[in-house]
Amino acid sequence: MVGAAFAAGATVGARSSRATGRDENPYAVVGQLARVLVQIENEYVDPVDRSKLLNGAIKGMVDGLDPHSSYMSADDFEAFASETEGHFGGVGIVVDMRADEFTIIAPIEGSPAARAGIRSGDRILSVDSEDIERIPLDKLVHRMRGPTGTHVKLFIRRVGVKEPLVFDLVRAVVQVPSVASRLLDGGVAYVRVRQFQERTHEEFLEAAARLRSRGTVTGVILDLRSDPGGLVDQAAEVADEFLVGGTIYTTRHRAEVVDEVKARPGGAFATLPAVVLVDEWSASASELLAGALQDQKRALVVGANTFGKGSVQSVFQLPGGAGLRLTTARYYTPNGRSLQADGVHPDVVIESPRPAVLRLHERDLDGHLEAGPAAGARGAGAPGAAGDRQPPVFRAPADAGPSDAAAVDAVEGSEAVTVPANPAAGSDFALRVAYQIVRGTAVAPEPAKP
Repeated sequence: MVGAAFAAGATVGARSSRATGRDENPYAVVGQLARVLVQIENEYVDPVDRSKLLNGAIKGMVDGLDPHSSYMSADDFEAFASETEGHFGGVGIVVDMRADEFTIIAPIEGSPAARAGIRSGDRILSVDSEDIERIPLDKLVHRMRGPTGTHVKLFIRRVGVKEPLVFDLVRAVVQVPSVASRLLDGGVAYVRVRQFQERTHEEFLEAAARLRSRGTVTGVILDLRSDPGGLVDQAAEVADEFLVGGTIYTTRHRAEVVDEVKARPGGAFATLPAVVLVDEWSASASELLAGALQDQKRALVVGANTFGKGSVQSVFQLPGGAGLRLTTARYYTPNGRSLQADGVHPDVVIESPRPAVLRLHERDLDGHLEAGPAAGARGAGAPGAAGDRQPPVFRAPADAGPSDAAAVDAVEGSEAVTVPANPAAGSDFALRVAYQIVRGTAVAPEPAKP
């Protein structure tokens, strides 16, 4: 995820030069690259594209650093920028793979898909009459996106309708809200952040004002489940709304502190009881936010151990429209914990009755960075705010609904319409526990044995 604003380039101060041995001289490696390039161009069985070869060499060099550094072509960089800005050219649907079918979770309010009458639960059979049966989900999404004003034809199967439905849609700029909210029974504010984009903090403040206009707010549930991160400055601004002061996070580059971000007084939810919901897919900026509120003892963290991506990626725009995403630092929480390869340990653990098909953390990725050295009283690998004390563990009942965020992503604009007004009677067990904690009521069932 992005850890710094886009930059047109970087300026480095002058440094003293010294003689280098052959193995240290970078030009020796460049010369070897040139020799290999010439050999391929002269001897390969078919003619080759030089730019393709060199782009591949650059990509391989950067990809070999760690899982989150990458070289992006001009097209990839444009798509990346659109994601962080929260808008793109497309048809405006949230899609997931369900029962081996591309299922529409929800059309985005005001999008071409919503205006055409596409509904939640519709299945996509093909795009522009092309077979999509064996393509991955990200490729399907890429096919539906494109320049505004261009057409894309979706063939849809709908329950209760015998013949496939055909929708000829015109791509438009789709605005994707990053914050959804609802005022629950008892005055509990539910706020879900899907990803940290350029307007997330602004949307968060709008949600806070909207919630207060509907009644007295007595507590807050901040849902960061399946939030992959995004713009760190936006996550810090949201954290600031829960704090009255103190450190939100620090960053270290080669063991030196390069940045410390502190909270200001006057946050929108600074005095209210709060719970943060996380899961294995909460990563990067969302972990930073959860760790800050946990260390500052401003919120209980409920859910599962988070992904563990505690590194900063700075993004640089290169000539020709390409981009470089480069890991430049590690994050530390207010108490000096490095989240890298460890994540946030919940204060209250929620165990699913169904084992995950794939449970992957940062520490499982090839080439991942190790956690940095301890930067405070408690170091990397320590559990959450409870220190060495084992947190209570609650096992969800067998009939509990999905704890992933897909169920709460079916929204109309910024309204979390699928979240029940009384989560204590709902099927989302993690949300039920969070709701009961905020309201100060007993949590059932009894904690399971660790």
